[in-house]
Amino acid sequence: MKHYEVEILDAKTREKLCFLDKVEPQATIAEIKNLFTKTQGRSLKDEDVLQSLPVGTTATFYFRDLGAQISWVTVFLTEYAGPLLIYLLFYFRVPFLYGPRYDFTASRHAVVHLACACHSFHYIKRLLETLFVHRFSHGTMPLRNIFKNCTYYWGFAAWMAYYINHPLYTPPAYGDEQVKLALAVFLFCQLGNFSIHVALRNLRPAGSKTRKIPYPTRNPFTWLFLLVSCPNYTYEVGSWIGFTIMTQCLPVALFSLVGFVQMAIWAQGKHRSYLREFRDYPPLRSPIVPFLL
Repeated sequence: MKHYEVEILDAKTREKLCFLDKVEPQATIAEIKNLFTKTQGRSLKDEDVLQSLPVGTTATFYFRDLGAQISWVTVFLTEYAGPLLIYLLFYFRVPFLYGPRYDFTASRHAVVHLACACHSFHYIKRLLETLFVHRFSHGTMPLRNIFKNCTYYWGFAAWMAYYINHPLYTPPAYGDEQVKLALAVFLFCQLGNFSIHVALRNLRPAGSKTRKIPYPTRNPFTWLFLLVSCPNYTYEVGSWIGFTIMTQCLPVALFSLVGFVQMAIWAQGKHRSYLREFRDYPPLRSPIVPFLL
């Protein structure tokens, strides 16, 4: 049977990356991609030891340029500080936002002031967690991410703040009862989110990239680990649902929905990673929503 020889080149540099010999005539492009992937080997971690790798006395490594990088801490601080400051600009109604007669005026609705306090608390908490709680498994991420992330966080913050602090804003339909219920949900989920972040931090000693299965601790907020792999995302979504109920604002609801979709994708990825890495991973856990998703 006749076989093909396939040469794979870098699309930009035209440098030869791989030469595949004896490729079946009926091979699909997907199969060729798999063959190429196998020739490149697996990605290695910084802590991998050479003698533990499946190589002989001669090893071949492939270098991949990931482009300009930026630290995770810098990205997080930038994307979280922006919404905090942007929201306050609308809250204090600085000039050119709502018209001259509203410059530096205050809303007459108590829920508007409460919403500002909750929004500010959320992002101050995130900034402090970035500085003092989180331990990152990777030191950097692609530089382009900071522009993408800031567009998302800053843009939604401005959109939400514009409507919530608008002079024509109307309070929730069910009044104080609705606001109090929403505030309780918001605060409960904020405490839960913080508790999970602390629990995850305690799993990884300082300066280490060790990965362990997270389990519930004595803190009741961590008991959600019994049902989901990423309860920090579950609590995060719950916080924004509470904020949506509190403000009864469509842009907040859309932000919550988009955030849930993105966090569900992240949670599913982490869940699959746990299942691959740990054979004894608890089988009853779902990625983000107990028993559903």
